Amino acid sequence: MSSAKDFLELIQKSRKGKFKIYIGMSAGVGKTFRMLQEAHSLLRNGIDVKIGYIETHGREETEDLVEGIPQIERKSVFYKGKNLEEMDLQAIINEHPEVVLVDELAHTNVEGSKNKKRWQDVLEILDNGINVISAMNIQHIESLNEEVKKITGVEVTERVPDKILALADEVVNIDLTADELLTRLKEGKIYKKEKIQTALSNFFQSGHILQLRELALKEVATHVERKVETEIKTENFKPIKFLACISSNEKIAKTIIRKTARLASYYNSPWTVLYVQKPSENPEKIALDKQRYLINNFNLAQELGAKVVRIKESSVHNGILEYVIAHNITTVCIGKPHASFWQRMLGYSWIYTLMNRLNERQIDIIILS
Repeated sequence: MSSAKDFLELIQKSRKGKFKIYIGMSAGVGKTFRMLQEAHSLLRNGIDVKIGYIETHGREETEDLVEGIPQIERKSVFYKGKNLEEMDLQAIINEHPEVVLVDELAHTNVEGSKNKKRWQDVLEILDNGINVISAMNIQHIESLNEEVKKITGVEVTERVPDKILALADEVVNIDLTADELLTRLKEGKIYKKEKIQTALSNFFQSGHILQLRELALKEVATHVERKVETEIKTENFKPIKFLACISSNEKIAKTIIRKTARLASYYNSPWTVLYVQKPSENPEKIALDKQRYLINNFNLAQELGAKVVRIKESSVHNGILEYVIAHNITTVCIGKPHASFWQRMLGYSWIYTLMNRLNERQIDIIILS
């Protein structure tokens, strides 16, 4: 029976569209330009390519390339007294081109749209057997949010879960040196003249660009490694399974979730977020703001591809151990508690107990700061 199920899965997988993402360290590196160049090349080879949504940002060289590529008309949405143009998901599915170009993968759709985010639209398009070529910037990857904020000082609100990148059949980094990018900016090829100086003193500082470039190069290298590893896994390979243990502390929990997401993404592994609810944190006793933080962090974990588990147990380390043993966890990720927390927990005892028990079972423990 399982062989029939396996075969059905294979058929369904082959019906799914192929997914290619152009990624770059920032706006203006030439992602949209490259997508359009590829579309022209496919058209010359007799492939039915259409534009689902392209954002030219008024750049002349990009606008010139749009010419000659058939476009699926956008839909007009009336929102807050304005007519806004959105990608027409249903029209793309109905027209069913072989390949569709969908720019700005991290875009948030207008309220009232079928899906909240454009990446969700793309998943639907792929499920309908249409191949997609898309583009996004490195700062839009959910688990890199904190790192990007540290580099640029800007909180990026439009984000794409890491699992979307993992689903891509091909990820291409559009790489430029910092000098090349700054030259493009100064020549007015990225923003209009009045915006150039602001860009230079904010996001487009040389130091920022170098660090974002490194992030983009690492991300794409990791994607390639994952693909290779997935294809050459042997039968005796013991799959890595991560367990991220969180508390009701909002910031520490968020850091643990994001860092474990990066690790799971790197190893292409399943991961779980575990919250051990002690009697003192029963819904009737726990502060409302802490409850809200917990729910937000559970939602973040699910968006990043984790399974979220909440168990009731008076001993945190017992709760963790029982879950680890029952679910064959290989790697446990915990936060580095604050000094006052250690003191409250009678020194280091519980963490040592946990580490010893995990060590006996050859389970790795990672303490995330």
